[in-house]
Amino acid sequence: MKSSYKHKKFYLIFFIGMLILSLSGCSGCSTVSTTRQRTIVPDAIPSSSATVLPYELSKYDQNGYGKWHYGAGLDSVKRLDIMPAAYSVVGVGEAAKLLNFFTITDIHIADKESPAQAIAMYNQGASSSGYSGTMLYTTQVLDAAVRTINSLHQNAPFDFGISLGDTCNSTQYNELRWYIDVLDGKIITPSSGAHAGNDTIDYQQPYRAAGLDKTIPWYQAVGNHDHFWMGFLSPDDYIRQHLIGQEIINLGNPFIVQDGNASRGYYMGAIDGSTPYGDVIGSGAVSSFTTPPTVPAADPDRRSLTKKEWMNEFLTTSSNPVGHGFTQANVDNDFGCYSFEPRSDIPIKVIVIDDTQSNTDSNDPIVNGYGAGSFGYGHGTLDNDRYNWLISELDKGQAEGKLMIIAAHIPIGVQPAPSMMCWEPTLEETLLAKLHTYPNFMLWIAGHRHFNTVTAFKSPDDAHPEFGFWQVETSSLKDFPQQFRTFKISRNSDNTISIFTTDVDTDVEDGSLAAKSRTYAVGAQQIYNNKIALLPTASYNAELVKQLSVEMQTKIKGYGIPIGSWPNR
Repeated sequence: MKSSYKHKKFYLIFFIGMLILSLSGCSGCSTVSTTRQRTIVPDAIPSSSATVLPYELSKYDQNGYGKWHYGAGLDSVKRLDIMPAAYSVVGVGEAAKLLNFFTITDIHIADKESPAQAIAMYNQGASSSGYSGTMLYTTQVLDAAVRTINSLHQNAPFDFGISLGDTCNSTQYNELRWYIDVLDGKIITPSSGAHAGNDTIDYQQPYRAAGLDKTIPWYQAVGNHDHFWMGFLSPDDYIRQHLIGQEIINLGNPFIVQDGNASRGYYMGAIDGSTPYGDVIGSGAVSSFTTPPTVPAADPDRRSLTKKEWMNEFLTTSSNPVGHGFTQANVDNDFGCYSFEPRSDIPIKVIVIDDTQSNTDSNDPIVNGYGAGSFGYGHGTLDNDRYNWLISELDKGQAEGKLMIIAAHIPIGVQPAPSMMCWEPTLEETLLAKLHTYPNFMLWIAGHRHFNTVTAFKSPDDAHPEFGFWQVETSSLKDFPQQFRTFKISRNSDNTISIFTTDVDTDVEDGSLAAKSRTYAVGAQQIYNNKIALLPTASYNAELVKQLSVEMQTKIKGYGIPIGSWPNR
Protein backbone atom coordinates (compact mmCIF):
# COMPACT_ATOMS: atom_id res chain seq x y z
CA MET A 1 0.00 0.00 0.00
CA LYS A 2 2.86 2.37 0.86
CA SER A 3 4.63 1.57 -2.43
CA SER A 4 1.44 2.28 -4.41
CA TYR A 5 1.02 5.67 -2.73
CA LYS A 6 4.62 6.62 -3.52
CA HIS A 7 4.11 5.58 -7.13
CA LYS A 8 0.99 7.76 -7.50
CA LYS A 9 2.67 10.68 -5.74
CA PHE A 10 5.61 10.54 -8.15
CA TYR A 11 3.44 10.71 -11.24
CA LEU A 12 1.31 13.51 -9.75
CA ILE A 13 4.45 15.58 -9.14
CA PHE A 14 5.76 14.71 -12.60
CA PHE A 15 2.64 15.79 -14.51
CA ILE A 16 2.18 18.96 -12.43
CA GLY A 17 5.79 19.81 -13.24
CA MET A 18 5.21 19.26 -16.96
CA LEU A 19 2.13 21.50 -16.84
CA ILE A 20 4.13 24.27 -15.20
CA LEU A 21 6.84 23.91 -17.83
CA SER A 22 4.33 24.11 -20.64
CA LEU A 23 2.89 27.32 -19.19
CA SER A 24 6.13 29.05 -18.20
CA GLY A 25 8.75 27.62 -20.56
CA CYS A 26 10.69 29.90 -22.91
CA SER A 27 9.84 28.01 -26.12
CA GLY A 28 8.00 31.10 -27.33
CA CYS A 29 10.81 33.50 -26.49
CA SER A 30 12.35 35.39 -29.40
CA THR A 31 14.97 37.59 -27.70
CA VAL A 32 18.25 35.84 -26.95
CA SER A 33 21.60 37.51 -26.29
CA THR A 34 24.76 36.18 -27.87
CA THR A 35 28.32 36.92 -26.79
CA ARG A 36 28.15 39.91 -29.14
CA GLN A 37 25.87 41.55 -26.55
CA ARG A 38 27.22 40.14 -23.26
CA THR A 39 29.58 37.50 -21.92
CA ILE A 40 29.86 35.23 -18.88
CA VAL A 41 32.87 36.25 -16.75
CA PRO A 42 33.91 34.16 -13.71
CA ASP A 43 34.42 36.10 -10.48
CA ALA A 44 37.76 35.96 -8.69
CA ILE A 45 37.95 33.56 -5.77
CA PRO A 46 38.25 35.54 -2.49
CA SER A 47 41.71 35.21 -0.95
CA SER A 48 40.10 34.17 2.33
CA SER A 49 38.34 31.17 0.78
CA ALA A 50 39.11 27.66 1.88
CA THR A 51 40.40 25.13 -0.62
CA VAL A 52 37.50 23.21 -2.13
CA LEU A 53 37.77 19.83 -3.84
CA PRO A 54 35.91 19.30 -7.13
CA TYR A 55 33.22 17.04 -5.64
CA GLU A 56 32.48 19.29 -2.63
CA LEU A 57 29.64 21.06 -4.42
CA SER A 58 27.92 22.08 -1.18
CA LYS A 59 30.97 24.24 -0.31
CA TYR A 60 31.17 26.13 -3.60
CA ASP A 61 28.85 29.00 -2.73
CA GLN A 62 30.16 29.78 0.77
CA ASN A 63 33.73 29.86 -0.53
CA GLY A 64 33.04 31.94 -3.62
CA TYR A 65 33.41 29.20 -6.23
CA GLY A 66 31.16 29.13 -9.27
CA LYS A 67 30.18 32.80 -9.09
CA TRP A 68 30.13 34.88 -12.25
CA HIS A 69 28.83 38.12 -13.71
CA TYR A 70 27.83 39.47 -17.10
CA GLY A 71 30.63 41.26 -18.92
CA ALA A 72 30.76 43.36 -22.05
CA GLY A 73 29.99 41.80 -25.40
CA LEU A 74 32.73 40.74 -27.79
CA ASP A 75 32.93 42.40 -31.19
CA SER A 76 33.37 40.28 -34.28
CA VAL A 77 37.06 40.46 -35.21
CA LYS A 78 37.57 40.95 -38.95
CA ARG A 79 40.22 38.42 -39.99
CA LEU A 80 42.11 38.81 -43.27
CA ASP A 81 44.88 36.32 -42.45
CA ILE A 82 44.43 34.22 -45.60
CA MET A 83 43.75 37.14 -47.96
CA PRO A 84 46.38 38.71 -50.27
CA ALA A 85 48.68 41.14 -48.49
CA ALA A 86 47.43 44.03 -50.62
CA TYR A 87 43.74 43.30 -50.07
CA SER A 88 41.67 46.24 -48.84
CA VAL A 89 38.21 46.17 -47.31
CA VAL A 90 37.53 49.79 -48.22
CA GLY A 91 34.21 49.98 -50.03
CA VAL A 92 33.53 46.25 -49.54
CA GLY A 93 30.37 45.12 -47.75
CA GLU A 94 28.01 42.17 -47.47
CA ALA A 95 25.92 41.66 -50.57
CA ALA A 96 23.95 38.46 -49.93
CA LYS A 97 23.46 35.74 -47.33
CA LEU A 98 24.34 32.24 -48.52
CA LEU A 99 23.91 30.00 -45.47
CA ASN A 100 23.00 30.12 -41.78
CA PHE A 101 23.71 27.21 -39.40
CA PHE A 102 24.77 26.28 -35.87
CA THR A 103 27.19 23.82 -34.31
CA ILE A 104 26.94 22.05 -30.96
CA THR A 105 29.55 19.62 -29.75
CA ASP A 106 31.01 17.68 -26.83
CA ILE A 107 27.72 17.50 -24.98
CA HIS A 108 29.01 14.47 -23.04
CA ILE A 109 25.59 13.26 -21.91
CA ALA A 110 26.57 11.39 -18.76
CA ASP A 111 25.01 8.45 -16.98
CA LYS A 112 26.28 9.73 -13.65
CA GLU A 113 25.19 6.55 -11.82
CA SER A 114 27.10 4.19 -14.07
CA PRO A 115 29.46 1.81 -12.22
CA ALA A 116 32.09 2.18 -14.96
CA GLN A 117 33.35 5.76 -15.09
CA ALA A 118 36.62 7.61 -14.43
CA ILE A 119 35.38 9.85 -11.62
CA ALA A 120 38.38 9.09 -9.41
CA MET A 121 40.70 10.65 -11.97
CA TYR A 122 40.17 14.02 -10.28
CA ASN A 123 42.56 12.62 -7.63
CA GLN A 124 45.22 11.88 -10.23
CA GLY A 125 45.77 15.28 -11.79
CA ALA A 126 43.13 14.94 -14.47
CA SER A 127 40.92 17.70 -15.79
CA SER A 128 37.17 18.11 -15.41
CA SER A 129 36.70 15.44 -18.11
CA GLY A 130 36.81 12.81 -15.35
CA TYR A 131 34.48 14.55 -12.92
CA SER A 132 32.70 17.85 -12.41
CA GLY A 133 29.34 18.89 -10.98
CA THR A 134 28.08 19.50 -14.53
CA MET A 135 27.69 15.72 -14.87
CA LEU A 136 24.47 16.01 -12.86
CA TYR A 137 22.75 18.19 -15.46
CA THR A 138 24.00 17.25 -18.94
CA THR A 139 20.57 16.52 -20.44
CA GLN A 140 19.09 19.68 -18.95
CA VAL A 141 21.89 21.84 -20.38
CA LEU A 142 21.33 20.33 -23.83
CA ASP A 143 17.62 21.07 -23.48
CA ALA A 144 18.41 24.69 -22.56
CA ALA A 145 20.70 24.98 -25.59
CA VAL A 146 17.93 23.63 -27.83
CA ARG A 147 15.47 26.19 -26.45
CA THR A 148 18.03 28.94 -27.13
CA ILE A 149 18.56 27.70 -30.70
CA ASN A 150 14.80 27.66 -31.27
CA SER A 151 14.55 31.28 -30.15
CA LEU A 152 17.39 32.37 -32.44
CA HIS A 153 15.71 30.48 -35.28
CA GLN A 154 12.61 32.65 -34.93
CA ASN A 155 14.65 35.78 -35.72
CA ALA A 156 17.09 34.41 -38.32
CA PRO A 157 16.12 30.93 -39.56
CA PHE A 158 18.82 28.28 -39.54
CA ASP A 159 19.28 26.22 -42.69
CA PHE A 160 20.62 23.34 -40.58
CA GLY A 161 22.49 22.43 -37.42
CA ILE A 162 25.28 19.94 -36.90
CA SER A 163 26.56 18.19 -33.78
CA LEU A 164 30.30 17.56 -34.00
CA GLY A 165 30.58 14.46 -31.82
CA ASP A 166 31.04 13.30 -28.23
CA THR A 167 27.31 13.12 -27.72
CA CYS A 168 27.94 10.41 -25.12
CA ASN A 169 30.35 10.59 -22.23
CA SER A 170 31.25 6.93 -22.41
CA THR A 171 29.69 4.98 -25.31
CA GLN A 172 26.55 3.98 -23.39
CA TYR A 173 23.19 3.21 -25.02
CA ASN A 174 21.17 5.18 -22.45
CA GLU A 175 23.42 8.23 -22.85
CA LEU A 176 22.86 8.24 -26.61
CA ARG A 177 19.09 7.75 -26.30
CA TRP A 178 18.83 10.67 -23.85
CA TYR A 179 20.73 12.81 -26.35
CA ILE A 180 18.55 11.93 -29.36
CA ASP A 181 15.36 12.09 -27.30
CA VAL A 182 16.18 15.60 -26.02
CA LEU A 183 16.54 16.80 -29.61
CA ASP A 184 13.34 14.94 -30.53
CA GLY A 185 11.41 16.55 -27.64
CA LYS A 186 10.64 13.34 -25.74
CA ILE A 187 10.03 12.74 -22.02
CA ILE A 188 13.45 12.32 -20.43
CA THR A 189 14.10 10.19 -17.36
CA PRO A 190 17.71 11.27 -16.65
CA SER A 191 18.60 8.48 -14.21
CA SER A 192 19.60 4.83 -14.43
CA GLY A 193 19.72 1.65 -12.40
CA ALA A 194 17.49 2.06 -9.34
CA HIS A 195 16.44 5.59 -10.49
CA ALA A 196 17.19 6.82 -6.99
CA GLY A 197 15.81 10.22 -6.09
CA ASN A 198 13.74 10.66 -9.23
CA ASP A 199 10.80 12.05 -7.25
CA THR A 200 12.83 14.30 -4.90
CA ILE A 201 16.20 15.24 -6.43
CA ASP A 202 16.09 18.01 -9.05
CA TYR A 203 18.62 16.56 -11.49
CA GLN A 204 16.93 13.13 -11.35
CA GLN A 205 13.35 14.21 -12.05
CA PRO A 206 11.74 13.35 -15.41
CA TYR A 207 10.79 16.21 -17.71
CA ARG A 208 9.67 16.81 -21.27
CA ALA A 209 12.37 18.27 -23.49
CA ALA A 210 11.48 21.18 -25.75
CA GLY A 211 12.81 19.45 -28.86
CA LEU A 212 14.60 21.16 -31.73
CA ASP A 213 12.27 23.12 -34.03
CA LYS A 214 11.06 20.57 -36.59
CA THR A 215 11.88 22.93 -39.45
CA ILE A 216 15.61 22.72 -38.63
CA PRO A 217 17.34 19.63 -40.07
CA TRP A 218 20.23 18.49 -37.88
CA TYR A 219 23.20 16.29 -38.67
CA GLN A 220 25.67 14.30 -36.63
CA ALA A 221 29.42 13.53 -36.65
CA VAL A 222 31.23 10.77 -34.73
CA GLY A 223 33.35 11.61 -31.67
CA ASN A 224 35.90 9.51 -29.81
CA HIS A 225 33.68 9.34 -26.69
CA ASP A 226 30.91 7.91 -28.84
CA HIS A 227 32.71 4.59 -29.33
CA PHE A 228 35.62 4.56 -26.86
CA TRP A 229 35.13 4.12 -23.12
CA MET A 230 35.60 7.59 -21.58
CA GLY A 231 36.88 8.63 -25.00
CA PHE A 232 40.26 6.92 -24.89
CA LEU A 233 40.01 3.18 -24.13
CA SER A 234 38.67 0.48 -26.41
CA PRO A 235 35.93 -1.20 -24.33
CA ASP A 236 37.02 -4.79 -23.69
CA ASP A 237 34.95 -7.50 -22.00
CA TYR A 238 36.01 -6.29 -18.54
CA ILE A 239 34.69 -2.79 -19.16
CA ARG A 240 31.53 -4.01 -20.94
CA GLN A 241 30.61 -6.34 -18.07
CA HIS A 242 31.08 -3.60 -15.48
CA LEU A 243 28.95 -1.15 -17.44
CA ILE A 244 25.85 -3.33 -17.21
CA GLY A 245 26.64 -4.74 -13.78
CA GLN A 246 26.55 -3.42 -10.24
CA GLU A 247 30.17 -3.51 -9.10
CA ILE A 248 32.14 -0.26 -9.49
CA ILE A 249 35.02 -0.70 -11.92
CA ASN A 250 38.52 -1.29 -10.59
CA LEU A 251 41.30 0.28 -12.66
CA GLY A 252 44.76 1.63 -12.03
CA ASN A 253 45.54 4.72 -14.06
CA PRO A 254 43.25 4.55 -17.10
CA PHE A 255 45.60 6.88 -18.96
CA ILE A 256 48.20 4.11 -18.99
CA VAL A 257 47.08 1.50 -21.52
CA GLN A 258 48.96 -1.68 -20.72
CA ASP A 259 48.12 -5.33 -21.29
CA GLY A 260 44.90 -4.26 -22.97
CA ASN A 261 43.07 -2.38 -20.21
CA ALA A 262 44.37 -4.58 -17.41
CA SER A 263 45.77 -1.96 -15.02
CA ARG A 264 44.06 -2.34 -11.60
CA GLY A 265 44.18 -1.05 -8.05
CA TYR A 266 41.66 1.78 -7.68
CA TYR A 267 37.86 1.84 -7.64
CA MET A 268 36.79 4.63 -9.98
CA GLY A 269 33.61 5.70 -8.15
CA ALA A 270 30.05 6.57 -9.10
CA ILE A 271 27.46 9.19 -8.13
CA ASP A 272 24.69 8.66 -5.59
CA GLY A 273 21.60 10.00 -7.34
CA SER A 274 19.59 10.10 -4.12
CA THR A 275 21.70 12.99 -2.76
CA PRO A 276 21.17 16.68 -3.63
CA TYR A 277 24.81 17.23 -4.59
CA GLY A 278 25.43 13.87 -6.24
CA ASP A 279 27.79 12.48 -3.60
CA VAL A 280 30.66 10.40 -4.97
CA ILE A 281 30.58 6.82 -3.74
CA GLY A 282 32.84 3.80 -4.17
CA SER A 283 36.02 5.70 -4.96
CA GLY A 284 39.39 4.78 -3.50
CA ALA A 285 42.22 2.31 -3.34
CA VAL A 286 41.17 -1.33 -3.44
CA SER A 287 42.99 -1.87 -0.16
CA SER A 288 40.51 0.51 1.54
CA PHE A 289 37.51 -1.75 0.82
CA THR A 290 36.70 -5.08 2.47
CA THR A 291 34.27 -5.88 -0.37
CA PRO A 292 33.96 -4.31 -3.83
CA PRO A 293 31.76 -1.19 -3.81
CA THR A 294 28.55 -1.26 -5.86
CA VAL A 295 25.86 0.99 -7.30
CA PRO A 296 22.24 0.35 -6.17
CA ALA A 297 21.23 -1.61 -9.28
CA ALA A 298 22.51 -3.02 -12.55
CA ASP A 299 21.04 -1.71 -15.82
CA PRO A 300 21.25 -3.33 -19.29
CA ASP A 301 20.65 0.10 -20.89
CA ARG A 302 24.16 1.06 -19.81
CA ARG A 303 25.61 -1.26 -22.43
CA SER A 304 28.54 -0.03 -24.51
CA LEU A 305 27.78 0.67 -28.17
CA THR A 306 30.02 -0.14 -31.10
CA LYS A 307 30.30 2.55 -33.74
CA LYS A 308 27.84 0.62 -35.95
CA GLU A 309 25.33 0.36 -33.10
CA TRP A 310 25.83 4.05 -32.27
CA MET A 311 25.09 5.15 -35.85
CA ASN A 312 22.09 2.83 -36.06
CA GLU A 313 20.33 4.61 -33.18
CA PHE A 314 20.06 7.79 -35.29
CA LEU A 315 17.67 5.92 -37.58
CA THR A 316 15.19 5.89 -34.67
CA THR A 317 14.19 9.53 -34.40
CA SER A 318 11.22 11.84 -34.86
CA SER A 319 13.23 14.89 -35.99
CA ASN A 320 14.67 15.55 -39.43
CA PRO A 321 16.25 14.02 -41.37
CA VAL A 322 15.92 10.38 -40.34
CA GLY A 323 19.43 9.13 -39.64
CA HIS A 324 20.73 12.71 -39.27
CA GLY A 325 23.18 12.04 -42.08
CA PHE A 326 23.75 8.34 -41.42
CA THR A 327 22.03 5.81 -43.66
CA GLN A 328 21.60 2.08 -43.41
CA ALA A 329 24.59 1.79 -45.74
CA ASN A 330 26.72 3.70 -43.22
CA VAL A 331 25.65 1.25 -40.53
CA ASP A 332 26.15 -1.85 -42.67
CA ASN A 333 29.61 -0.73 -43.78
CA ASP A 334 30.64 0.65 -40.38
CA PHE A 335 31.50 3.89 -42.16
CA GLY A 336 30.78 7.19 -40.40
CA CYS A 337 31.31 9.60 -43.32
CA TYR A 338 28.73 11.26 -45.60
CA SER A 339 28.06 14.55 -47.37
CA PHE A 340 25.01 16.75 -47.90
CA GLU A 341 23.98 20.02 -49.54
CA PRO A 342 22.00 22.21 -47.13
CA ARG A 343 20.25 24.30 -49.80
CA SER A 344 19.39 23.28 -53.34
CA ASP A 345 19.68 26.92 -54.48
CA ILE A 346 23.15 27.60 -53.00
CA PRO A 347 26.32 25.80 -54.26
CA ILE A 348 27.67 24.76 -50.84
CA LYS A 349 28.51 21.20 -49.85
CA VAL A 350 29.17 19.91 -46.33
CA ILE A 351 31.49 16.90 -46.04
CA VAL A 352 31.15 15.10 -42.70
CA ILE A 353 34.10 12.86 -41.84
CA ASP A 354 34.77 10.43 -39.01
CA ASP A 355 38.34 11.35 -38.04
CA THR A 356 38.41 9.32 -34.83
CA GLN A 357 40.60 6.27 -34.37
CA SER A 358 39.46 2.76 -35.12
CA ASN A 359 38.90 0.19 -32.39
CA THR A 360 40.29 -2.66 -34.46
CA ASP A 361 42.02 -1.49 -37.66
CA SER A 362 45.73 -2.35 -37.44
CA ASN A 363 46.32 -0.22 -40.55
CA ASP A 364 45.35 2.89 -38.60
CA PRO A 365 48.72 4.70 -38.35
CA ILE A 366 47.97 5.98 -34.86
CA VAL A 367 46.67 2.72 -33.42
CA ASN A 368 49.60 0.90 -35.03
CA GLY A 369 52.31 2.07 -32.68
CA TYR A 370 51.79 5.84 -32.43
CA GLY A 371 48.82 6.82 -30.33
CA ALA A 372 48.27 3.64 -28.32
CA GLY A 373 50.06 3.51 -24.99
CA SER A 374 50.06 6.35 -22.52
CA PHE A 375 47.81 8.57 -24.63
CA GLY A 376 45.02 6.14 -25.41
CA TYR A 377 42.70 6.55 -28.38
CA GLY A 378 41.71 10.21 -28.55
CA HIS A 379 43.73 11.21 -31.61
CA GLY A 380 42.69 12.31 -35.07
CA THR A 381 43.26 10.02 -38.02
CA LEU A 382 41.90 8.75 -41.32
CA ASP A 383 42.47 5.20 -42.53
CA ASN A 384 42.89 4.60 -46.26
CA ASP A 385 39.17 4.15 -46.93
CA ARG A 386 38.16 7.35 -45.18
CA TYR A 387 41.05 9.33 -46.66
CA ASN A 388 40.25 8.20 -50.20
CA TRP A 389 36.55 8.91 -49.68
CA LEU A 390 37.30 12.43 -48.45
CA ILE A 391 39.53 13.20 -51.44
CA SER A 392 36.84 11.85 -53.78
CA GLU A 393 34.23 14.14 -52.20
CA LEU A 394 36.55 17.15 -52.44
CA ASP A 395 37.32 16.34 -56.08
CA LYS A 396 33.61 16.12 -56.91
CA GLY A 397 32.77 19.33 -55.08
CA GLN A 398 35.54 21.21 -56.84
CA ALA A 399 34.55 19.86 -60.26
CA GLU A 400 30.89 20.79 -59.67
CA GLY A 401 31.76 24.35 -58.63
CA LYS A 402 30.62 24.08 -55.03
CA LEU A 403 32.05 25.78 -51.98
CA MET A 404 32.98 23.17 -49.39
CA ILE A 405 32.93 22.77 -45.60
CA ILE A 406 34.48 19.82 -43.76
CA ALA A 407 32.76 18.92 -40.48
CA ALA A 408 34.70 16.63 -38.13
CA HIS A 409 35.10 15.98 -34.44
CA ILE A 410 38.87 16.45 -34.18
CA PRO A 411 40.53 19.63 -35.49
CA ILE A 412 43.62 19.49 -37.64
CA GLY A 413 46.91 21.35 -37.42
CA VAL A 414 46.49 22.72 -33.90
CA GLN A 415 47.99 20.20 -31.45
CA PRO A 416 51.63 19.14 -31.85
CA ALA A 417 52.69 15.55 -31.21
CA PRO A 418 52.84 13.91 -28.81
CA SER A 419 49.59 14.73 -27.05
CA MET A 420 46.18 13.21 -26.46
CA MET A 421 44.62 15.37 -29.19
CA CYS A 422 47.17 15.40 -32.00
CA TRP A 423 47.13 13.77 -35.41
CA GLU A 424 49.82 11.38 -36.60
CA PRO A 425 52.31 13.96 -37.99
CA THR A 426 52.98 12.50 -41.46
CA LEU A 427 49.29 11.96 -42.17
CA GLU A 428 48.47 15.45 -40.95
CA GLU A 429 51.11 17.02 -43.21
CA THR A 430 49.86 15.01 -46.19
CA LEU A 431 46.22 15.97 -45.61
CA LEU A 432 46.95 19.66 -45.03
CA ALA A 433 48.99 19.82 -48.24
CA LYS A 434 46.13 18.18 -50.13
CA LEU A 435 43.51 20.54 -48.68
CA HIS A 436 45.58 23.45 -50.00
CA THR A 437 44.92 22.27 -53.58
CA TYR A 438 41.15 22.98 -53.45
CA PRO A 439 40.31 26.66 -54.01
CA ASN A 440 36.64 26.00 -53.16
CA PHE A 441 37.42 24.52 -49.74
CA MET A 442 36.76 27.29 -47.23
CA LEU A 443 36.14 25.92 -43.75
CA TRP A 444 36.92 23.03 -41.35
CA ILE A 445 34.64 22.93 -38.28
CA ALA A 446 35.45 20.79 -35.24
CA GLY A 447 35.02 20.19 -31.50
CA HIS A 448 37.06 17.83 -29.29
CA ARG A 449 39.36 20.28 -27.50
CA HIS A 450 36.50 22.24 -25.84
CA PHE A 451 37.98 25.45 -27.28
CA ASN A 452 36.51 28.31 -29.30
CA THR A 453 39.72 28.79 -31.27
CA VAL A 454 39.89 30.07 -34.87
CA THR A 455 42.90 29.05 -36.97
CA ALA A 456 43.98 30.44 -40.34
CA PHE A 457 45.58 28.11 -42.88
CA LYS A 458 47.16 30.48 -45.38
CA SER A 459 47.80 29.32 -48.93
CA PRO A 460 51.38 28.06 -49.42
CA ASP A 461 51.36 29.92 -52.76
CA ASP A 462 51.09 33.72 -52.46
CA ALA A 463 49.99 33.91 -56.09
CA HIS A 464 46.92 31.79 -55.29
CA PRO A 465 45.41 33.00 -51.99
CA GLU A 466 42.22 31.05 -52.82
CA PHE A 467 44.01 27.90 -51.60
CA GLY A 468 43.82 29.17 -48.02
CA PHE A 469 41.07 28.06 -45.60
CA TRP A 470 39.79 28.57 -42.05
CA GLN A 471 39.23 26.26 -39.12
CA VAL A 472 36.70 27.09 -36.39
CA GLU A 473 36.43 25.07 -33.18
CA THR A 474 33.35 25.01 -30.95
CA SER A 475 33.57 24.58 -27.18
CA SER A 476 31.79 21.97 -25.07
CA LEU A 477 28.26 22.21 -23.68
CA LYS A 478 29.51 20.33 -20.60
CA ASP A 479 32.57 22.34 -19.54
CA PHE A 480 32.99 26.11 -19.19
CA PRO A 481 32.01 28.14 -21.19
CA GLN A 482 29.15 25.75 -22.14
CA GLN A 483 28.51 27.40 -25.51
CA PHE A 484 27.45 26.58 -29.05
CA ARG A 485 28.26 28.52 -32.23
CA THR A 486 26.33 30.14 -35.04
CA PHE A 487 27.67 30.61 -38.56
CA LYS A 488 26.48 32.99 -41.25
CA ILE A 489 28.19 32.70 -44.63
CA SER A 490 27.81 35.73 -46.87
CA ARG A 491 28.87 36.84 -50.33
CA ASN A 492 30.54 40.23 -50.28
CA SER A 493 30.20 43.00 -52.86
CA ASP A 494 33.61 42.07 -54.35
CA ASN A 495 32.59 38.37 -54.43
CA THR A 496 34.86 37.34 -51.58
CA ILE A 497 33.24 35.23 -48.87
CA SER A 498 32.75 36.23 -45.22
CA ILE A 499 32.13 33.60 -42.55
CA PHE A 500 30.59 35.25 -39.48
CA THR A 501 30.88 33.01 -36.43
CA THR A 502 29.44 33.87 -33.02
CA ASP A 503 29.54 32.10 -29.66
CA VAL A 504 26.23 31.75 -27.81
CA ASP A 505 25.67 31.10 -24.10
CA THR A 506 22.58 29.05 -23.32
CA ASP A 507 19.72 31.28 -22.24
CA VAL A 508 18.94 30.14 -18.70
CA GLU A 509 16.62 31.45 -16.02
CA ASP A 510 17.89 32.10 -12.50
CA GLY A 511 17.43 28.99 -10.38
CA SER A 512 16.98 26.65 -13.35
CA LEU A 513 18.90 23.39 -13.53
CA ALA A 514 20.94 24.70 -16.47
CA ALA A 515 21.83 27.74 -14.33
CA LYS A 516 23.06 25.39 -11.58
CA SER A 517 25.18 23.61 -14.16
CA ARG A 518 26.72 26.92 -15.21
CA THR A 519 27.71 27.53 -11.58
CA TYR A 520 29.39 24.12 -11.42
CA ALA A 521 31.09 24.67 -14.78
CA VAL A 522 32.58 27.95 -13.55
CA GLY A 523 33.57 26.31 -10.25
CA ALA A 524 35.22 23.36 -11.98
CA GLN A 525 37.24 25.73 -14.14
CA GLN A 526 38.36 27.65 -11.07
CA ILE A 527 39.43 24.44 -9.30
CA TYR A 528 40.98 22.47 -12.16
CA ASN A 529 42.33 25.50 -14.03
CA ASN A 530 41.80 23.72 -17.33
CA LYS A 531 44.04 25.07 -20.08
CA ILE A 532 41.26 26.70 -22.08
CA ALA A 533 42.04 29.28 -24.73
CA LEU A 534 40.65 32.84 -24.71
CA LEU A 535 40.03 33.21 -20.96
CA PRO A 536 38.42 34.81 -19.01
CA THR A 537 35.35 34.41 -21.22
CA ALA A 538 36.79 31.59 -23.40
CA SER A 539 34.76 33.12 -26.24
CA TYR A 540 35.67 34.45 -29.69
CA ASN A 541 33.61 36.03 -32.46
CA ALA A 542 34.97 36.69 -35.91
CA GLU A 543 34.35 37.58 -39.51
CA LEU A 544 36.62 35.33 -41.57
CA VAL A 545 37.26 36.53 -45.12
CA LYS A 546 38.03 34.01 -47.86
CA GLN A 547 39.31 34.66 -51.40
CA LEU A 548 37.67 32.75 -54.26
CA SER A 549 39.08 31.75 -57.62
CA VAL A 550 38.15 33.91 -60.61
CA GLU A 551 35.85 31.14 -61.86
CA MET A 552 34.04 30.85 -58.53
CA GLN A 553 33.72 34.62 -58.17
CA THR A 554 31.92 34.69 -61.51
CA LYS A 555 29.61 31.84 -60.48
CA ILE A 556 28.81 32.99 -56.96
CA LYS A 557 27.89 36.59 -57.77
CA GLY A 558 24.33 35.61 -58.68
CA TYR A 559 23.63 33.64 -55.51
CA GLY A 560 22.19 34.45 -52.12
CA ILE A 561 19.48 36.38 -50.30
CA PRO A 562 20.13 40.16 -50.52
CA ILE A 563 21.56 41.23 -47.20
CA GLY A 564 18.98 43.96 -46.69
CA SER A 565 16.25 41.36 -46.31
CA TRP A 566 18.17 39.24 -43.78
CA PRO A 567 18.66 39.94 -40.05
CA ASN A 568 22.20 41.08 -39.30
CA ARG A 569 23.63 39.46 -36.18
